[in-house]
Amino acid sequence: MAIVKGANKGVGAARYLITKARAASTSAVTAQMAPTHSLPPGFTAQIGQLEACTLPERVSGSVSDKAIADAMIGAWRRDGILQIDMSKTQQRLYQAANAASRRFFSRPPAQKRACVDHMSYSGYIASGEEITDGVADYSEIFTVTKDLPHTDQRVAQGWPCHGPCPWPDQSMKNAMKSYMSDLAVSGEKLLQLIEMGLDVPTGSLTRYTDDGWHHMRVLRFPHRDRTNGKGKKGRGIGSHTDYGLLVIAAQDEVGGLFVRPPRQDEQFANWEKTSAGLRENDAGWMYVPPAAGTFTVFPGDMMQYMTNNFLKSTPHKVGLNVRERFAFAYFHEPNFRSVIKPLPGYNAGQSPIGGIHYGTHFTNMFLRNYPDRVTTARLREEGRYHLLASEQLRDEDGVL
Repeated sequence: MAIVKGANKGVGAARYLITKARAASTSAVTAQMAPTHSLPPGFTAQIGQLEACTLPERVSGSVSDKAIADAMIGAWRRDGILQIDMSKTQQRLYQAANAASRRFFSRPPAQKRACVDHMSYSGYIASGEEITDGVADYSEIFTVTKDLPHTDQRVAQGWPCHGPCPWPDQSMKNAMKSYMSDLAVSGEKLLQLIEMGLDVPTGSLTRYTDDGWHHMRVLRFPHRDRTNGKGKKGRGIGSHTDYGLLVIAAQDEVGGLFVRPPRQDEQFANWEKTSAGLRENDAGWMYVPPAAGTFTVFPGDMMQYMTNNFLKSTPHKVGLNVRERFAFAYFHEPNFRSVIKPLPGYNAGQSPIGGIHYGTHFTNMFLRNYPDRVTTARLREEGRYHLLASEQLRDEDGVL
């Protein structure tokens, strides 16, 4: 493996940043041609060979931090994704969360269906319930959003999407919360490094994440030939982009994730027109092989808007494989009340001129993806959507 080097980067960078490879394979590879990569049957894609880094214990603004930051930005602009190494503690937390996930999804259907809350979008999502570009997905999901009791003022006042997480038991709650709390620390480090890589003032991104609306999807994908027939054969989740700042994902050894590296001729803005189904069946996708002990990280919609497409939200999709697959997608997000504005030096008058209210964007995406969920029905019946425009739910300065 080669050490990443650059002008004035300093030898300290070698402690943290290692390039596993410079780019994706230049030739398309099919499942039949490359079984060692566990590519889902029926898919053709480049095999990703991604850059990886180890995050520093603390972001201090050092020369080595700047080297990591620059390499991260370069990887996202080229591949749309990179890997970060798990620490030993993170590996233990991931293993505990993965075990809790498997226990939950092995429960009887009635027990899983009971884990739904009428106020929040936390809890169980059955296979076929999530919709991407009008087609049911085969993923089976447990979503964890901010876990707020009914006595919380925001819940009592009916803020959209706010409410408790309907945990099945204390064991799963402990495992998932510990895993997410640790990822929140990594998320802040990543934002601090991105500020360095984009050459924007310190706090330009992290000012939005005080009490951030961090959430996570705990995912199970069925065996390709053991589906319920409600979706499209071979498709676990259709092509889409994610809503916020950063996605930190982890997958088991089975494999199924595909990303679409940035292209100059492909323009999209998910906050204005849906990116669901974007180029789903076109050539140009890259398969992300499982790599033990790593997270995969890519930007979301708010990062794209704030940087005026310098860092694009990465389209991704999931194919079903010959074995069931388990994965996690953690989202490091702004505060629900934040009105996101372009970063200094990246403001080119991009639409919308007045910024994007993150809470509205999040709510719109969940309304679109879960049109028949009880949470959606209640939100509409009680007329609470208009609260998103109220002063109480909007922070125009990004200082909370």
